[in-house]
Amino acid sequence: MLSATSVPIVKATLPVVGEHLDTISGVFYDTMLGENTDLLNLFSRSAQATGEQKHALAGAVTAFAGHLIGAGPDAPVFDHIVERIAQRHCALGIRPEQYTVVGKYLLGAVGTVLGDAVTPAIAAAWDEVYWLFAARLIGHEARLYAEAGVNSATPWREYVVANKITEAHDTVSFILTPADSRTAPGFLPGQYVTVAADLPDGTTQLRQYSLSQAAAAGMLRITVRRVRGIDGTPDGVVSGFLHDHVGIGDRLRLSHPYGELTLRAGEAPLVLVSAGVGITPMAAILDHVSRTQPTRDVTAVHADRSMERHPLRADMITNGSRLLSFRNLVWYEQTVSDAPDAFTGFIDTDAIPLHPAADVYLCGPVPFMQMVRAGLHRRGVPDERIRYEVFGSEQWRPAPVPTPA
Repeated sequence: MLSATSVPIVKATLPVVGEHLDTISGVFYDTMLGENTDLLNLFSRSAQATGEQKHALAGAVTAFAGHLIGAGPDAPVFDHIVERIAQRHCALGIRPEQYTVVGKYLLGAVGTVLGDAVTPAIAAAWDEVYWLFAARLIGHEARLYAEAGVNSATPWREYVVANKITEAHDTVSFILTPADSRTAPGFLPGQYVTVAADLPDGTTQLRQYSLSQAAAAGMLRITVRRVRGIDGTPDGVVSGFLHDHVGIGDRLRLSHPYGELTLRAGEAPLVLVSAGVGITPMAAILDHVSRTQPTRDVTAVHADRSMERHPLRADMITNGSRLLSFRNLVWYEQTVSDAPDAFTGFIDTDAIPLHPAADVYLCGPVPFMQMVRAGLHRRGVPDERIRYEVFGSEQWRPAPVPTPA
């Protein structure tokens, strides 16, 4: 709970902070990373170059402030957001002491951008907001580390590349086995791992990749699409490294599996909707269901540019064939004569078979998921039955503060 003295201050200043959020985010990241170069490894070079990364944390804190003061019916439900951020942080090996560094620079950026308008009382109120948010995350992350049996000071484990398989144009799978004598960890279908890539230039970059098949004895599988820069944006540093420099017999450092886009218990019909390499968690979910619940009704829906770029296509067909009731719908942007059953163009959500009680899982580029989610809403699917995964920096914005009638 935010203290009674801080509530009116945060309520009055939240619109101003939200209005200047982009500038605050830029100052925050530029100052923090400029003075703490050891933190550069935690942040994607590509996301920093595009500006995507800069808005994530400041946006989350201001959205949390809106949650604390009850900023209208559109304020985010924060249990879900805390779960998602905590899972991501554990996969990155975030430690409690790093919150002190982040808090210093984030609140310093607010003061830099807003200047003399930030009185001691305003600074204290926003400091309270930040530490309430940080405390929730630190506590939840401690539980996640404990459940996984992971020491946050040493979160990485070495794996050997047992096989490297071309899945589609610009997409390969890596079969990974533990380099030590212990077994590979169990995980829930839909979870991901972080790869700590030690690059040729001596730096390390962290990237998260979904586990693309159900838990199998002794191994993990990730499926990586090479990220090509568009309109002057840089190519993906880690995906390019994995494609070009990592082969059979090489070693990679991985985190424990984390993530909350996991299959809910039950027997509700499933609709698995993906685009591009977003198919990876759906492939793991379908693999698991086909082995453990062969009578469960499943519809898989996938969008891609062409059949040549469609990863794990054979896996989806093979695993779907084990089910008593399975439908596989595919949309390609380019007409494909070799796939007569595929639709051409973009996904038409009205064409997706929907059982009234179905659970829907989404993974793909954010605009794609927004479009599909909107279409599902039009068809009456409530938010609580739509689950999704965002890789990269999810953007949070504070909800508008309601004005008295």
